Amino acid sequence: MSAITPDLIAAHQLTEGEYEKIVSLLGREPTYTELGIFSVMWSEHCSYKSSRIHLKKLPTRGKLVLQGPGENAGIIDIGDGYAIAFKIESHNHPSFIEPFQGATTGVGGILRDIFTMGARPIAVMDALRFGPLDDPECGARNRRIVEGVVAGIAHYGNCFGVPTVGGETKFDPCYNGNPLVNVFALGVFPKDKIFYGKATGVGNPVIYVGAKTGRDGIHGASMASAEFTEESKQKRPNVQVGDPFLEKLLLEACLEAMQTGAVVGIQDMGAAGLTCSTCEMGSRAGTGIEIDLMHVPQRETGMTPYEIMLSESQERMLLVAEKGREDEIFRIFQKWGLDAAVIGQVTADGMLRVKDHGKVVAEIPNRALADEAPVYDRPHTTPHRKAPMGGPEFASQDLQQDLIALLSSGDLCSKRWIWEQYDYLVRSNTLEGPGGDAAIIRVKETGTSIAMALDGNERYCYLSPREGAKLIIAECCRNLSTVGAQPVATTNNLNFGNPERPEIMAQLVEAIEGMAEACSFFETPITGGNVSLYNETLGEGIHPTPVVGIVGLLKTMKPAGIGFKAPGRSIVLLGGLGSCDLTHFGGTQYAKVVLKQLWGMPPVLDMDYEKRVQAAIRDVVRQGLADAAHDLSDGGLAVALAECGFPHGVGAEIDLDSDLRPEFLLYHEGPSRILVSAEDAGPILSVAASQGVEALVIGRTIPGRIVVKNRGRALLDCGIDDLRTRWNTALETLLRA
Repeated sequence: MSAITPDLIAAHQLTEGEYEKIVSLLGREPTYTELGIFSVMWSEHCSYKSSRIHLKKLPTRGKLVLQGPGENAGIIDIGDGYAIAFKIESHNHPSFIEPFQGATTGVGGILRDIFTMGARPIAVMDALRFGPLDDPECGARNRRIVEGVVAGIAHYGNCFGVPTVGGETKFDPCYNGNPLVNVFALGVFPKDKIFYGKATGVGNPVIYVGAKTGRDGIHGASMASAEFTEESKQKRPNVQVGDPFLEKLLLEACLEAMQTGAVVGIQDMGAAGLTCSTCEMGSRAGTGIEIDLMHVPQRETGMTPYEIMLSESQERMLLVAEKGREDEIFRIFQKWGLDAAVIGQVTADGMLRVKDHGKVVAEIPNRALADEAPVYDRPHTTPHRKAPMGGPEFASQDLQQDLIALLSSGDLCSKRWIWEQYDYLVRSNTLEGPGGDAAIIRVKETGTSIAMALDGNERYCYLSPREGAKLIIAECCRNLSTVGAQPVATTNNLNFGNPERPEIMAQLVEAIEGMAEACSFFETPITGGNVSLYNETLGEGIHPTPVVGIVGLLKTMKPAGIGFKAPGRSIVLLGGLGSCDLTHFGGTQYAKVVLKQLWGMPPVLDMDYEKRVQAAIRDVVRQGLADAAHDLSDGGLAVALAECGFPHGVGAEIDLDSDLRPEFLLYHEGPSRILVSAEDAGPILSVAASQGVEALVIGRTIPGRIVVKNRGRALLDCGIDDLRTRWNTALETLLRA
């Protein structure tokens, strides 16, 4: 056994105070294996020690919520006896070190979180952040990371057989040394067939199933709880290796085993591997677990207890079965060609007891690992920002060239190169895939469809974490409402820098508080999620990047889609033109792409007005009044008009009457605005009036061009085909830079 030295404690990313607490809880010095177990369970990644007290501010209950935070995934009731499980997770650090495997195992991990609950995964989405592809210093590395991450997501999802139906991809220099890979998954199941990660029933066998244990991924959870340094690039052994075909077998075997009634608890071996699954299952049930590592299937020889307990090898599960029914479990897993072995039993003493060939190598109270993990109320001052409040004086030299630049930028260009690598139609339930405001998946067992949207805006959150977070929730709900869905529940992934810096901690606190306010107002409780901190490289943190995934419910129907269908239709701007000044223009895509600056504050959100706009568009879509509908967000009115024109080559002739300067009028990103086209605008105006919402008939659809005038002055006049070509090819051009 290694002597526990200050250097060894520091190498396990434990503070002196945390080590003293470990000694106090145990009443003795820990063994080397116990030190490793504490280091991963008390890591930021597993314990949420910096965020836990603030996460309690989030609303977590609602009339449809069947399971909130605390389990592998949140669950809501969708009616007709069915429920959905959904969650978002991150795999940021591994995807920087080894992009392909980091991304694949990110997908594999979130899928296991879903089917651990008993649900069959039916959809995946991803929110990705990278450094600019044309960055003069980091561009080559950024391009390698993008290609690896996208290939990894495609490989795992396609091989597993789950559609990747949407998401978002953005680029900013703050992600040069720290890309973000956030993956959302959703599954469906009968609501009376929910399984939980609890080790109930003293004497019940603890069964290891799935892939054999290797040395990959050791200290993965700890690595995800530290800043990147130059040495981080050498941490490939900390990145797990995934096998989607094996995970598909594991899915089918687990779901079949669950149907027997012999499984009383089940837990994914994700972050911290066997350590996390054993102590969390025991902690949730108030029981203990005793295991002997000699029974753990291993693919490498000579593995130590420390390595076995901390390995994060993929495609593994821990089951607790009804005593006497082990053979039923074995037969099922044998049929699917998977390992299954009894490695221990549930005990009454509340201890995690680990033996190696009968010798005790770790003996820790479960509460010490879970309930007694450190909780820090870290100092938080003023959110970090270097951006000025005031903006520069500017005037567009060419509004049309500005539009081309925006549509050709990394954030706004077509992501076709990405999503064409994904099979988004597998299982034949996809009603709306990538490219729309929200993805829609049909639930064949009911008359219900599920709409899903992912959103984040790091620029707004950098300028004001609180207001930025509110705007993200509003936009995500608006995207769902635009396809006719009622937003019902949220999962979040909070990506931030080093919480030990008060100015970064302030970003996290204010973003959570803003999100809490908005989720309460829009009645979209948080059912679970993930916190990813220490997203910094060499002391430079990313912009605060909370990403939210919100699900909505709607009756199964053909979606209107974002594309204008035919010439001669009225175009209505639901919500009105909005307002803007220089202060609230600084976080726009125009400021980023054309002016290459960041300043001011995010747009002002009136949540009550936003709610009424969303109610109006849901009524419009559900009544079949709209040919097309598309919310205005990144890039404003001009970009939205172009995006509506691209699917069918149908453009628009717009005639406005506004005092706003042309750059603001075309490109401001004020919330609560939705473009709608219809054969008859009258009923839409009536719906808007009933909700107290402004609605303007701003023009009509025409063949092949985007023409925008304000009080007779021509602002834009450009062909759809040219814009679409530039938009479609921009990402591939950047990848070849």
